[in-house]
Amino acid sequence: MRSYRTNTLALVALLAGCTVGPDFHEPAVDSPAVWGGQNVEVGSRTYGGPVEEAWWDSFHDPELTSLETRLAKQNLDLQSALERVKQARAQVQVAASQGLPRVEAESQAAHIRQSPDGPASLVEPAPGAKLDYNLYENLLETSWELDLFGKVRRAKEAANANSLAAIEARHALALKVISDLAQDYMTLRGLQAQQSIVEANLAVARKNLTLVQQRFDAGVATNSDVDNAETQIAEITANVSPIQQQIAQQINAIGVLLALPPRALDAELRRPAALPIIPPSVPVGLPSTLLLRRPDIRESLARLHEAVAQTGVATASFYPDISLTGHAGLQGLSASNAFSMPSLEYQIGPSISLPLFEGGRLTGTLKLRESQQQEAGLDYRKTVLQAWNEVDDALTAYALAQQRQKDVATTVAKSQKTLTDTQQNFQQGTVGFLNVTAAQAQVLRNQQSLARADTRLNVNLINLYKALGGGWKTVEGP
Repeated sequence: MRSYRTNTLALVALLAGCTVGPDFHEPAVDSPAVWGGQNVEVGSRTYGGPVEEAWWDSFHDPELTSLETRLAKQNLDLQSALERVKQARAQVQVAASQGLPRVEAESQAAHIRQSPDGPASLVEPAPGAKLDYNLYENLLETSWELDLFGKVRRAKEAANANSLAAIEARHALALKVISDLAQDYMTLRGLQAQQSIVEANLAVARKNLTLVQQRFDAGVATNSDVDNAETQIAEITANVSPIQQQIAQQINAIGVLLALPPRALDAELRRPAALPIIPPSVPVGLPSTLLLRRPDIRESLARLHEAVAQTGVATASFYPDISLTGHAGLQGLSASNAFSMPSLEYQIGPSISLPLFEGGRLTGTLKLRESQQQEAGLDYRKTVLQAWNEVDDALTAYALAQQRQKDVATTVAKSQKTLTDTQQNFQQGTVGFLNVTAAQAQVLRNQQSLARADTRLNVNLINLYKALGGGWKTVEGP
């Protein structure tokens, strides 16, 4: 017995490191040395410093920072993703258990009657033997798959990779909801800026109506001038309701991300506040570091690792499964005998299972896993390429948004000067009030365009932060 056990342990030690199938190696990727430059003179420049994690703090808006801080704990999608991570980790435990010894205890009592015409008729019974008897057993059974060819180890490797992929999928989701909240917040502040612009222009229009009414009473203005002034007020007033509706929708959109009911954030966000100002410089890192930072790339790499490990599982299925099995127990025809050592019986030995004919199942499974491995490799390359392009596009959009914002601001200044000149000419009687309303309408349109350009600039910066893969670490906590 001792010699058998010694030989068995020696065989396990000799073959324990034999793991068949391909080993995973991270694919080599030729990344660009630097990000492409933009031939646009802008105020907020990008440079190759480390990407900020809590990038929303660069806007210096306490309300935005407060919302982002609450998001990590309150967002329902992140909570669901965390449960998927727990499920994947449980799968790792299940896979790992296949390579550990299994021990079961069983106790039973049975009344047995053998047929006199059955196997008992082939032997001469002992004097006084009965065909009816009670059998009491207390058994301890054990089995241990030795995993000599790494099938269990490959399965555990695949489960670990799947667990890592679930973690990175949650990080990717965190990056999305963090960016969505910031974009919704910028859109809200931009809409509130537009509402303030409309209200300011409405006040000017009402002042103009008072002036025209006074000139009409003095016999200088005409009925047409009064009608034009009243029409201008009505047209500007018509812009208020759609903006208010959009503001309410944006507040609710932020509330959904924070798992709050409708109007829960009204008291907090309804009061207008200025649109945050973009930082003077934005660190964007280097293209090579994007592979380590973007969670979708990290998830794709984990999926590739899982596919490689599954190919190893399919390869190991062609090799024998060797297990050590045994049981020991106490067996007797009376309850007292079932609990005494003289009633001990046991069995121990190896069990070998070798697939000889599976009808092509093993070969088909291996071909399937190899194809899935190739597909996962292609998906990884595509994910990396798409990430680089997203950053390059975001850099271009951010630079051009700054240029557009600058151009629209110039247009606003010119239209305001035109309005001032037209108002002076009207008071001097050289032009009609219709020219004033036309100039006022142009100012309103240009100011609203500037508010939208300011909002788009901030949103484009958020898209750049998202493309760079920064921010998701904050959901992990300390």
